[in-house]
Amino acid sequence: MSALFCMRNLWFRPVPLILATLATVATGSDCIAATAAGELAEVVVTATLRPMPEQHVAGSVTVLDRGTLHDAGQQHLEETLALIPNLNWSGDSNRPRYFQLRGIGELEQYEGAPNPSVGLLIDDIDFSGLGGAATLFDVAQVEVLRGPQGTRYGANALAGLIYVTSAAPQEQFGGHLEASTGTYGTHSLGGVVTGPIAALDSTFRLAAQRESSDGYYYNDYLHRHDTNGRDELTLRGRWHYQPSDVLALEVSALHVQLDNGYDAFAVDNSRTTHSDHPGSDAQHSTGASARLTYSGLAAKTLTAIATYADTRVRYGYDGDWGNNAYWSPYIYDFTELQQRHRLTATTELRLASAPAPGASWLVGAYAMSLRERFSDTSAGLSVDPLYGTYQQDTLTDSSYQSRTLAVFGVLESDPARKLHGSVGLRGERHSANYSDLVQDRIYDQSSAHAFHPNEMLWGGHASLSYELSQRSSAYLQAARGFKAGGFNLSQGLLTTEIAFRPESDWNLETGYKLRSIDRRWSLNVAVFALFRRDAQIKTSVQTDPTNPNTFILYTGNAASGTNYGAELAGRWQWSRRLTLGATLGLLHTSFQDFVRVADSGTQSVSRELADAPRWQAAVDATYRNPNGLFARLDVSGRGSFYFDLPPNPTRSSPYALANTKIGWESAQWSVYAWCRNLTDRNYPVRGFYFGLEPPDYPNKLYVQWGEPRTFGASASYRFGGAVARDQ
Repeated sequence: MSALFCMRNLWFRPVPLILATLATVATGSDCIAATAAGELAEVVVTATLRPMPEQHVAGSVTVLDRGTLHDAGQQHLEETLALIPNLNWSGDSNRPRYFQLRGIGELEQYEGAPNPSVGLLIDDIDFSGLGGAATLFDVAQVEVLRGPQGTRYGANALAGLIYVTSAAPQEQFGGHLEASTGTYGTHSLGGVVTGPIAALDSTFRLAAQRESSDGYYYNDYLHRHDTNGRDELTLRGRWHYQPSDVLALEVSALHVQLDNGYDAFAVDNSRTTHSDHPGSDAQHSTGASARLTYSGLAAKTLTAIATYADTRVRYGYDGDWGNNAYWSPYIYDFTELQQRHRLTATTELRLASAPAPGASWLVGAYAMSLRERFSDTSAGLSVDPLYGTYQQDTLTDSSYQSRTLAVFGVLESDPARKLHGSVGLRGERHSANYSDLVQDRIYDQSSAHAFHPNEMLWGGHASLSYELSQRSSAYLQAARGFKAGGFNLSQGLLTTEIAFRPESDWNLETGYKLRSIDRRWSLNVAVFALFRRDAQIKTSVQTDPTNPNTFILYTGNAASGTNYGAELAGRWQWSRRLTLGATLGLLHTSFQDFVRVADSGTQSVSRELADAPRWQAAVDATYRNPNGLFARLDVSGRGSFYFDLPPNPTRSSPYALANTKIGWESAQWSVYAWCRNLTDRNYPVRGFYFGLEPPDYPNKLYVQWGEPRTFGASASYRFGGAVARDQ
């Protein structure tokens, strides 16, 4: 009863916003693209175990197709996230590395084993927790499945899954070149070539792009504009081989090289930094995948997927955000440098019966091996008349290995019937070995940790969908997700705070999907309630007020958590020239009875989750004239949210952003002028609340700002045969 009352309160308060959204009736970020005939063409969702039209998926899904990514995006997935209801990301890096869906997900990871809540797959390659790899150049589609994907993906998809697919090879030779320039020293150059390989009866596609920018901060100590700059290289390759109607092989390769700076916090919360040791946020990821499909097994299809990824991350920052002159007469100088090397290999086999009257089935097995080495150097010196002298030089070296073995199966009724049911189950065995050595090089002391968790986990789903008419359907879904436990390695924690338990959640969801008879508009609505058990919650403590490097983040378990809300997405093809779109996400989150140890003693905390605004909305309008004129306007906004969990009590303010793009397009040439953050709104993407400034070290909010107003121009040239729009 109380949950229903809260749900009503959540919905009624933003009623004007909902009405405004529905009045626009659209979503530029939904999975519908406009056809040349002025209709909405449905896009197939491929992130599910069986590819299927979005309208047949019994769950809340958003797909950003190639056209939307081209029109609304620029360089990275970060720039299109506002189009996806109830998807958020936190700063704390140059590019987003961690994502939150429906309020669940990580804000950062400074130490310990990988333990993401939102899966990220790029051409089937696992980059969960490594979101920097999600560059947009030559990407065909981004699919976001909200809610636990226990059957599809297992432990790394407690909150949902982001599935990125690069553009496919074409049978005719062709390609395109593009270049862009903009403010803050922004430059990019890229190219694509695709076509047949006659000798091998196959097709290929190669893409390369490099983008650089000075960033959006000025370091007045070093007199540099580029200490938070970007230098990003993307290389992609795909090869498609199909020797017969029943056999196909798809091979993909990816190399993303981000050599970005990280100097995004200022003591006075301005865009002028004072650090003498600006940090870095570098990620070099190389991966490959192979997908073999064979359908010659007596009405059965065998799918085999193998992937491999090698990622090196270098992440560091100036711990005191200042320099000797800035902090004078105090001596106050701290730095942090972390280096990761992660190797991931996966193998998956699926055997599926053909859809037929009665029921169809799919069974599969999955194996994953993950190895990671992590090194953390934390050093500094503080000389303070009140607190005395403190010196730190700590080196942490760790090694982590995990193995995951899973079996899964799905049983579905005939999709041609009005009432369609699906039941799935996944069992997963997760085993890991962790060891580290922590060396205090000041006092010549060392300590070691070792953990060997072994867990049996399970998840699944049950859903019913009913075809109300040829153009509308409704669904009910219950899904269980899971996530492995882990451990904290920060110094100064109590014994009881080192390990945390696995988490599970149940998502109950109902939805309605409608497309008009004339295929000119669509509307998707989902309402969900998500119940968490042993919710993994991250909090913080600063053990030494004179040392900012003792600001510790660690994870524990709350007794429970409850998230509920709604997602709306619609699209209206007003005419052949004008398309309107809108999305709306409503969300209420809470966790109960999280026990943390503070200076005042043990506390039991219950509150909203961090980085989970109660509403998000986006509207867009795209105009394309047959003579080549193009224009697009995107306006997005979000409500207030907590920056972090207790003891951080600070919140953001609501804000709205506007992006625009205008240009001229022809069969071969395209030129555009664009502006992002048109009103130059200051908006935060991360906030910390702790003591930094001598002599009293008062707790204070420090924020990292999002991108200011930027503008520029881009041009592209297409050549050769019929090539899908490749910008």
